[in-house]
Amino acid sequence: MSIIENQSFDIERALYGSKHLILKNCAFDGPADGESALKESSDIQVDHVFCNLRYPFWHDHGLKISNSEMTELCRAALWYSDHIEITGTKMHGIKALRECSNVIIENCDIISPEFGWSVKDITMRHSTAESEYFMMRSENILFSDVTFKGKYSFQYIRNATFENCVFDTKDAFWHGENITVKDSVVKGEYLAWYSNGLTLINCKIIGTQPFCYCKNLKLINCEMVDADLCFEKSEVEATITTPVISIKNPLSGCIQVPAVGEIILDDENAKGKICVQEDPTKVKNKICRCA
Repeated sequence: MSIIENQSFDIERALYGSKHLILKNCAFDGPADGESALKESSDIQVDHVFCNLRYPFWHDHGLKISNSEMTELCRAALWYSDHIEITGTKMHGIKALRECSNVIIENCDIISPEFGWSVKDITMRHSTAESEYFMMRSENILFSDVTFKGKYSFQYIRNATFENCVFDTKDAFWHGENITVKDSVVKGEYLAWYSNGLTLINCKIIGTQPFCYCKNLKLINCEMVDADLCFEKSEVEATITTPVISIKNPLSGCIQVPAVGEIILDDENAKGKICVQEDPTKVKNKICRCA
């Protein structure tokens, strides 16, 4: 492989179409303000590289990025690329990852609105992220030890597993399909509306009006905090370990909970069963027993 070290590139398509290349201690930066430095390249390794220009890694095949930085000016850094490994890197430009496949991200710091749209086969470990519309329409996702903060995350995703994560987010998992969340904290308003096949195991769920209009929803040994108007019009099987403020019109299934402040059943189509395991005298409305 060819090695380039200690150089700076700022012209348009500076290394276009490169193959079998190692870049060390280099920069994409400078007054020429060129774009698309490594477009249409393959078998590229990037280590300690400063990316301050737009669109550096488009249509690349076989890309390893380590210990590098993509600044706010590095817009849309990785699009239409595949077989990517990114470690120890700051990804701080908007729309940093789109339409890519076979991606591994580890020990990275992501601050990137609209990150990860339409990505297939992505693994993320030991990383932090801030974004809006994070990972929208992506599929085959595996996250572990990821801390996320932002709005409208994981919408329309498919086939995803999240383990030991902390998500502080609003409107997460809307319209998502086939999702499993384990041993995680999920905080935010209106979680997972219109999802299909969402399972949460040993999770802590915080926030108002979670899990409405869901299909095939399962909660297994989960805590719910500040949760009111839960499960409206949802197909749900749930074992909850903490009291909830209110449950409203579950469509079908069975909810087991130690205590409920209020059960609202004012929809004749709401056939879901609610099993209050302790202190039923505190419930204002009718209690339905699980079959």
